[in-house]
Amino acid sequence: MKKLLLSVGAMALTGAAAHAEISDGVVKIGIMNDMSGPYSAISGQGSVEAARMAVEDFGDTVQGSPVEVVSADHQNKPDVGSSVARQWFDTEQVDTIMDLTTSSVALAVQAVAGENQKITMNTGAGTTEITGKACTPFSFHWAYDTHALAVGTGGAVVDAGGDTWFFLTADYAFGYSLEENTTKTVEEKGGQVLGSVRHPLNNNDFSAFLLQAQSSGAKVIGLASAGTDTQNAIKQAAEFGITQAGQNLAGLLLFITDIHGLGLQAAQGLYLTESFYWDRDDQSREFGNRFKERTGAMPSMVQAGVYSAVSQYLKAIDAAGGDDATAVAAKLKEMPVDDVFARGATVAPNGRLLNTQYLVQVKTPEESTGEWDYYKILAEIPGEQAYMDPAESGCPLVQ
Repeated sequence: MKKLLLSVGAMALTGAAAHAEISDGVVKIGIMNDMSGPYSAISGQGSVEAARMAVEDFGDTVQGSPVEVVSADHQNKPDVGSSVARQWFDTEQVDTIMDLTTSSVALAVQAVAGENQKITMNTGAGTTEITGKACTPFSFHWAYDTHALAVGTGGAVVDAGGDTWFFLTADYAFGYSLEENTTKTVEEKGGQVLGSVRHPLNNNDFSAFLLQAQSSGAKVIGLASAGTDTQNAIKQAAEFGITQAGQNLAGLLLFITDIHGLGLQAAQGLYLTESFYWDRDDQSREFGNRFKERTGAMPSMVQAGVYSAVSQYLKAIDAAGGDDATAVAAKLKEMPVDDVFARGATVAPNGRLLNTQYLVQVKTPEESTGEWDYYKILAEIPGEQAYMDPAESGCPLVQ
């Protein structure tokens, strides 16, 4: 009888040890983004649902411990994002923060996470600083960045004859980075930038900015913005007859939700760069339709990126045998990414996911076969071409 009791006790200890590698017995994933402002359609509650889908598809547990998803609205304010991050890390045992739409907030939260040795997986913000001078051993950039947008959309527009540019730029880190990267692409291809003007985030009236762009005489007005800012600029440019007069708009960051909001009549013919399109293949269609059943809309590349980031994070915990951030970060950089979002992609030493980008053109109303059938895929841009060379990124982790 004593031998039997000892065996049972040993089994219990062994079982406890098997779960001991998950800190506090729960893996908690925080989704932080814009839940109510100009970027809420591209991220918002849809990103939370994408995270929940990934957890459910993984089986709701990892290494025998439950996985939870929590969320917060950072209101596009770096101080709010930093405060939430500290509370999550200090008192709520959140293990990782993802999405982080809005570059200024993303950089602030990434710094807090680095100090606390916690992983961030950014799908929503675009600035290349995330995997540049602001990189940490625990930071990852997952869906797109401003360099990839410049290579895709900016390069295509110059190649099509748009060799003089004027920028309408959102007045914060993302807008600056997008203008800087696109300017470099335009000039490398022999084009010229005639000027730029900066507008506040969540702006409603673009009339003064558009008039400056119109008076520049540039062939292309580059919209270095996103969300409702880009939608408002496109609508008001049409009202002023800018495109009818011969100038072209280049939406440097547009999402499928933006096209849905604008309608094909207003958006037709626009070039844009995407890292995900729901109608790309059978696997993406299956995911897109499941997401639409839960949210009422097809997923943006940010939301699809959240699904991928959560899935890969859980796989990395499984491979590492626990949720220690250093071990998980090493696995994230070691393991290939092959899922509905990214096919056969790798992660660079600076934390940049080198996923394929797609140059697309918005269909005309006559070409579309129904709701959400919005894109023609014109070209695939391999990740190694779309993104900055890690050695040139400024990330101190890369020699």
